[in-house]
Amino acid sequence: MSLQQTYPDGRVALAEGVVLDDPRFSNGDLAPVPVERRTWRTYNYLALWVGMAHCIPSWTLASGLVALGMDWRQAVLTIALANVIVLVPMLLTGHAGTKYGIPFPVFARAAFGVRGANLPALVRAAVACCWFGIQTWIGGEGIYLLAGKVVGHGWLSAGQVFGTPWTQWLSFLLFWLIEIAVITRGMETLRRVENWAAPLVIVGALVLLGFMVDKAGGLGPLLDQPSRLGWGSGFWKVFFPALMGMIGFWSTLSLNIPDFTRFGGSQKAQLWGQTLGLPTTMTLFAVLSVLVTSGSQAVYGAPVWDPIALSARMSNVVGALFALLIVMVATLSVNIAANVVSPAYDLSNLLPKYVNFRTGALITGVVGIAVLPWKLIANPHVYIFTWLGVVGGLLGTVAGILVADYWVLRRTRLHLHELYREGGRYWYTGGWNLRAVAAFLVGGVLAVGGSYSTVSGGVKQGPFPADGVIPLLKPLADYGWAVGLASSLLVYLLLNLGSAASRRE
Repeated sequence: MSLQQTYPDGRVALAEGVVLDDPRFSNGDLAPVPVERRTWRTYNYLALWVGMAHCIPSWTLASGLVALGMDWRQAVLTIALANVIVLVPMLLTGHAGTKYGIPFPVFARAAFGVRGANLPALVRAAVACCWFGIQTWIGGEGIYLLAGKVVGHGWLSAGQVFGTPWTQWLSFLLFWLIEIAVITRGMETLRRVENWAAPLVIVGALVLLGFMVDKAGGLGPLLDQPSRLGWGSGFWKVFFPALMGMIGFWSTLSLNIPDFTRFGGSQKAQLWGQTLGLPTTMTLFAVLSVLVTSGSQAVYGAPVWDPIALSARMSNVVGALFALLIVMVATLSVNIAANVVSPAYDLSNLLPKYVNFRTGALITGVVGIAVLPWKLIANPHVYIFTWLGVVGGLLGTVAGILVADYWVLRRTRLHLHELYREGGRYWYTGGWNLRAVAAFLVGGVLAVGGSYSTVSGGVKQGPFPADGVIPLLKPLADYGWAVGLASSLLVYLLLNLGSAASRRE
């Protein structure tokens, strides 16, 4: 008797009567989504990406490139190219979610083993917790400045705790509580939030652009800000690590996109929704971001790459309040979708019997505060090159293994029931696929082993040695995501040469 049922459109579900009864590997949140509950359409994925792409860190990616010396054309080119590149593994891994209705950590069990999947899942969860903290700090900053516009200067100049006004710490906590309240209501609430938040964010960005055009006396000054890098060697030295940083920004979702595509009504819905949603909206937002940042350079003499700080400079109180409100809506929508859903599932995968989706979300919230997120985003050198570059390298390594296993070795064929039990075809050695672990270690060392900190004005900008952690690998560090993905994919396939035929599903 078959333990799974394949529908005419290619989607697969557990056969009627099949029960996943091992609490060590399954709970209600990790089990495959029944086909009748896979209802997300093209618009839902499009709205999801509009809501996630139109966020403050996306803005600071583009404006940060301007702050590093690029002109608006160079910054937009870098971001557009990065998002076209990262869309490819996004669609490849997303296929498994829609076909089988499974989240990322369960999908990873096919390659890493039923227990070994916790390795990539916890790497992804750690990254998401850091991102959650960064976004929550940004949202809290929005509340802090919004309240300052309403209450007055006393709110902004309150007594300091650890170098920051206590009112800003309070705003940070308030925004954190709002996020936790929304996510504990589940994925359907998330889908509704994304649907209505997405259009508001675009309006808010256009308001900021209008403000800067008015202050600068037209679009001309925004477009005429020259590149400090030119198009020679100075530009290319910044371009490649920046490109990897831009890819690293969404390399997180290129892994755990099955957490969302598992609700897809069809492969066509997730494919078109993501293709229309990610590269287009990120590029549009990049254009708005670099124009506004270029305008701030023309108006204030230096680029203001933080849109919250820029909103606070608006003399029109109503306009400033509206802009700051949009900032908070944008941050709320992206943070919950991109940075809570993944670790909630990942932590649930670690201990399914004790940790469900809601508990995982609460743990994410606590860790997101503990990582001191205000330090991660304080400097564009650290933010783009160090943080995003290292993250991208590690996650690219995982993506290479998943793509090789699912598309090359298994030809997209999985046995659902086996992903949730001990002793089956995905059990390997004590629940671990040592080939995948070896490929991860090799790819990870090659991708991030040469990580280095740039030196600006004689001052090292980041935690790594200027010559790289492993000097021999420093030349690879600027291409971390690509190196990690390609090397882990090749190593994994080479290690499986002798057994590839027997492991095809």
